[in-house]
Amino acid sequence: MAASLAFYRRLGFTFADGAGAEGHVETALPGGLRLILDTVEIIHSFNPGWAPPSGDHRVALAFACDSPTEVDELYHELVATGHDGHLPPWDAFWGQRYASVHDPDGNAVELFADLGS
Repeated sequence: MAASLAFYRRLGFTFADGAGAEGHVETALPGGLRLILDTVEIIHSFNPGWAPPSGDHRVALAFACDSPTEVDELYHELVATGHDGHLPPWDAFWGQRYASVHDPDGNAVELFADLGS
């Protein structure tokens, strides 16, 4: 949990102090959405047969950055702190600077900014 919280805090999320010791953590997002993180132990407490998916990620979160430079800086900061840099920054044909990094659980986190910004 502590590694996931540190990762998402670098992306601007806020969590209560001491949340790293918890098995279930939530933070409010705009529009009434919530980001919820649970440990495997918490999931097993209500779904004992659950197993993590195998293969590639099943969900990706995408974060808009203010500029192509911010995409590069954030990607390199996350990789420098030990996270898997899945796809290094590149200029995508659809007009964005784009990169992908995996969070501590292997989920894809996409970073992007318009190339004109």
